[in-house]
Amino acid sequence: MRTGEPLPAVGEVLAALATGLWQWDTATELVTVDAEAARLLGLPAEQTTLTEAKARARLHPVDWNEIIAVVGLAVAEGTLAEVRIRIMDEHGRVIRVVRSRSKPSFDREKKSFQLIGTLQEVTEPTPGTPAGRSAVTGDWRRSREAFLLDAGRALAEARSTEEVLRVAAGLSMPGFSPDGLAVFSVQGDRLRIIGQHGHQPSDEGPFSHMSLDTDYPAAEVIRTGRAVYLSTPQEYKSRYPVTWPLASSFGRHSWAFLPLTVAGRTIGTWMAAFAYPVTFNPDERSVLTTVARMLAQALSRAGTAETERALTDGLQRSMLPTLGPQIPGMSVAARYVPTGGGLQVGGDWYDMIPLPNGRIALVIGDVQGHDVRAAGLMGQLRIALRAYASEGHRPDAVLSRASRFLHGLSDGATRPGAPEEDALADLRFATCLYVEADPATGTLDIARAGHPDPAIRMADGTVLGRPTAGGLPLGIDPDADYPTTRITLEPGETMLICTDGLIETGGHDLDSGWQRIRSILEEHKGDLEELADALVQGVHGPSSHHTTGPLADRREDDIAVLLLCRPGEGCGETVLVPPTVRRTMLSVAQAEPERVAVARQHLRELLHDWPSPDQVDSAVLLVSEMLTNVLVHTDADALLLAEVRGEPGSRRMRITVTDTSDALPHKRRPGELASSGRGLMLIELLADAWGVDPQGEGKSIWFELYESDGSGT
Repeated sequence: MRTGEPLPAVGEVLAALATGLWQWDTATELVTVDAEAARLLGLPAEQTTLTEAKARARLHPVDWNEIIAVVGLAVAEGTLAEVRIRIMDEHGRVIRVVRSRSKPSFDREKKSFQLIGTLQEVTEPTPGTPAGRSAVTGDWRRSREAFLLDAGRALAEARSTEEVLRVAAGLSMPGFSPDGLAVFSVQGDRLRIIGQHGHQPSDEGPFSHMSLDTDYPAAEVIRTGRAVYLSTPQEYKSRYPVTWPLASSFGRHSWAFLPLTVAGRTIGTWMAAFAYPVTFNPDERSVLTTVARMLAQALSRAGTAETERALTDGLQRSMLPTLGPQIPGMSVAARYVPTGGGLQVGGDWYDMIPLPNGRIALVIGDVQGHDVRAAGLMGQLRIALRAYASEGHRPDAVLSRASRFLHGLSDGATRPGAPEEDALADLRFATCLYVEADPATGTLDIARAGHPDPAIRMADGTVLGRPTAGGLPLGIDPDADYPTTRITLEPGETMLICTDGLIETGGHDLDSGWQRIRSILEEHKGDLEELADALVQGVHGPSSHHTTGPLADRREDDIAVLLLCRPGEGCGETVLVPPTVRRTMLSVAQAEPERVAVARQHLRELLHDWPSPDQVDSAVLLVSEMLTNVLVHTDADALLLAEVRGEPGSRRMRITVTDTSDALPHKRRPGELASSGRGLMLIELLADAWGVDPQGEGKSIWFELYESDGSGT
């Protein structure tokens, strides 16, 4: 070639150098080779495209596994992937050795590798000579690093003994892959096979309960803590003549028995058996030893995790009650889902307690923390609540006594002489909701200690949050008071009480989480048990457990849910035909003017399907005026009763505000700048009907609005 002439094409240069070009896309599973690469693979010397399976059939299976490992390491390090490959013919014979060099890349969207590389035939030096050692050292070290990186990552991610053993069975070591594996553990003074690969289950019999004193390699490894390498059957037979007949039937040629050591203690033996001779040179022994150490650590972690799960199951079974027989006249369903982290047991609980007066108490609560101490305090607090309730105390008295009890436990747990900040850190508190239910009348007396309010789903599917009076969480102030709120559960209605884990799981706050739960309650069409499952699954997706099974990979708060339903049309499910009456009641005390806003929101929830937004706005405005007038112009508390009657299309809403004052309202003509005096004028202007009804003690002011189509007609 003369100076200044065009350079030859890349393919011509590579062909002149007896170098082939190939391209591999793991997304399409296709390998494209040029004529020279095809010749090196033992194919006709012409450009062609092969399936991944056909290309793999031309390579030694061990070398194929090395390619996979080296490519992963090259992508992680941003370097070239270089590996020596043995090419096989149709009969499985090695016809040549080639060196592959490629630049791999990883497509994150397709989750696949793309490689473009070269193939070049190399002369294999005589094994054991200096030239042979220098030729394979680079490839061996790189393959070993890639293999150990992948093996370490896979074993670290395994979470159970079964997963660890499955990972171990799939390990393909660089240059020498065992076709038989077994993991032995120690049970008393005997060996026990806890996992194997490459054998039939019936093969375990002679080895599974072997005494540690037996002349068997796995037993010797446990006794001495030192590895045993057997390169030939003759070596195995000469060193272990007693147990050689047991091993000879498997037709293996080499064996490695390595100790599984954790914290200086040998917990078992890992056996790797090979169908071809292996010399176990220092490099090979180094790889086997490293894998054995990683395997021992993984088995130890998995064993600890399984012990913790067993402890968790025991704690849950002992601490969580069964609901027992159903309440006559009411139905109850409950669920508990523990957090996915740590011991998977925390401070959430629920309970159902028979009371001396024939009523039933339902309790739900959450002790601060997700550790063993939280679980212990939860158990003690639950027992104390049962004791106080069984004595016949009212809900407010039960929570007051429980708060003093928990405060005493937390105060006693503080270390003597500890700094004030440590004492505060040791303080534990609990939120709690206590409901005393009368099955005969549906009356619910509710006391609340810093816990989320209950929610009521009416028979037609309308869902209302029910604000209740409350006090501080239990354990903070031993003298705290817990006022009681009384509501009535009508036939066909369902009450939901839960811990905040159900509301806030999945990154939600109280508002957005409540909207999600409200949608589930409104849309569900099933019985009470199915509704309980739907609430849990709606938060976390489908799961196989119902009451106490842990959810994999969950790292959020515990969940406790209680549903109470009074039999009737709609109990536990949404009815197709809405009932003709829908009502709610709410009290507003003189000391709680902020509950006027709660009443407005409550009314909007009750009228969620009212077709005229203007009428809803009018009703909310009038309720605000009526409640405010009671708080400003009397010394009495106000009671709001809201009802919706009739069939859709011809319904009537009636809003009544009652107080105990005898002072009757009267219309005034306020001046233009007056700040009050317009209440009755607004009612007269906006309501379809209204009135004032004196009672024996106090009065009621009411108004009615009749359903329109929302168009103003």
